[in-house]
Amino acid sequence: MPEARRTLRLFGHSYCSLCETMHAQLLGLAGELGFTVELVDIHDDPELEARFGELVPALWGDSDEICHHLLDETALRRYLSAA
Repeated sequence: MPEARRTLRLFGHSYCSLCETMHAQLLGLAGELGFTVELVDIHDDPELEARFGELVPALWGDSDEICHHLLDETALRRYLSAA
């Protein structure tokens, strides 16, 4: 049976250039590393805004933060290999 693809969540804003950059970088790595990216716009959610507002973009897998502000490819690869 093929291995299930991991889903990572990218918390951010639709108007955030750092968020757009990280999303593009993740899409470039998704096929190679076997994951999908779910975009979560925190703009209209006060709870998510309070939690992630200063950290966007914030990349999470399951209940663990992988990185925030800039993509840390080493941390991403480490997270995926440990999962």
